[in-house]
Amino acid sequence: MLVSQSSPYPSNADAAASERALLERRARLLGPTYRAFYRNPIHLVRGSGVWLYDAQGRKFLDAYNNVASVGHCHPRVVEALSAQAATLNTHTRYLSEVILDYAEKLLGTVPAHLGHAMFTCTGSEANDLAIRIAQHSSGGTGVIITDFAYHGATIATAQLSPAAVGAKGVLAQHRTVTAPDTFRDHGRAANDFAKNVAAAIEDMGARNVQPAALLLDSAFSSDGIFFPDAAVMREAADNVKKAGGIVIADEVQSGFGRLGQGMWGFANYDIEPDIVTMGKPIGDGHPMGAVLVRPQLVASFGSNTGYFNTFGGNPVAAAVGLAVLEVIEGEGLIENARNVGAYTSELLRALQSRHGAVADIRHNGLYFGVELTADGDEALAATKTSAVVETMREDGVLISSCGPRGNVLKIRPPLPFARDNAEQLAETLDRALSNW
Repeated sequence: MLVSQSSPYPSNADAAASERALLERRARLLGPTYRAFYRNPIHLVRGSGVWLYDAQGRKFLDAYNNVASVGHCHPRVVEALSAQAATLNTHTRYLSEVILDYAEKLLGTVPAHLGHAMFTCTGSEANDLAIRIAQHSSGGTGVIITDFAYHGATIATAQLSPAAVGAKGVLAQHRTVTAPDTFRDHGRAANDFAKNVAAAIEDMGARNVQPAALLLDSAFSSDGIFFPDAAVMREAADNVKKAGGIVIADEVQSGFGRLGQGMWGFANYDIEPDIVTMGKPIGDGHPMGAVLVRPQLVASFGSNTGYFNTFGGNPVAAAVGLAVLEVIEGEGLIENARNVGAYTSELLRALQSRHGAVADIRHNGLYFGVELTADGDEALAATKTSAVVETMREDGVLISSCGPRGNVLKIRPPLPFARDNAEQLAETLDRALSNW
């Protein structure tokens, strides 16, 4: 007699009904502000390495998630988190060796002039704190950003995030400059970037605004992912410093070895930032952020204003942060980003030769921007780019899009991404582009 074995997963009909109920419940409880990825949102229940699994047991290749920088649920990170959480978790007003061990190791990854570490819970908080320090130390108020930047979700950082709030949401004392677009108009915007920063400083002066900082995402992630010439970037930084401002390197997206040429994106430009901010990948999914800063910038700030964050830099966060750094080093993930990134770039460029819609491929390590065009029709290109993202999701590979026109595929996998993962990504993208 045969005994039927039921599947551990629900039927398609049951799964669809369950997900509709989940979406309705989400809308009722969380309201309209929370927006899910993809037209057909994914109900994820598990993650491991570069893979995510939904409630039906389907496996997705994660080619987008820089939050899980060293891979989803990395055993070493999970072990460190669990062990410290089971021992002690307080805050930085008490003495703690693990917090100091982490600060020392993290500071060891940046140039020696960055001598102090300050901990937060998010990249938004890190950028917010960096702006406070910059304004206090410089005496200025104006911050220069790129015209489609994203730097956070606090009041101060949202007002420096035109990608989120639009140009009208940027405060009057701040200035936006055209991102260093290396593709359009033969890269004119990239070549003129330093001049545009100088012009922004001059315009501030004409309106009695003292510049406080140049706030830069080293990969220009929201602007469309660009890697401009190092000399131009150094000149832009020098222009700000000559005007009495400071340079803040936002490494939330480009840091922790993603670009494959070292730990930090700013090093690609040979820039000496005054402050470095970080978030997301710092904790492999644990809510963490940090500000690394020149000691002289916080001497007055610390004595006059002070800083304390109940959860920022707590012992569990410190243990997690240490584990992430140890995994990056021990598993050779920076070298992997460089090597697998180069291989992935080759595969993507092969697609460019077969698909006329692929106008440009921008790449550094495991960070890729694939710009798509549709005969000069920007609205159509954006719609079709979104369709490519959705098609790939249905085909088991997760990516996203970015840029002011919404026509750049954003590919940013966890650092353990391997050659066979790259091949699956390229094959899936090939199929999606065939429907262009």
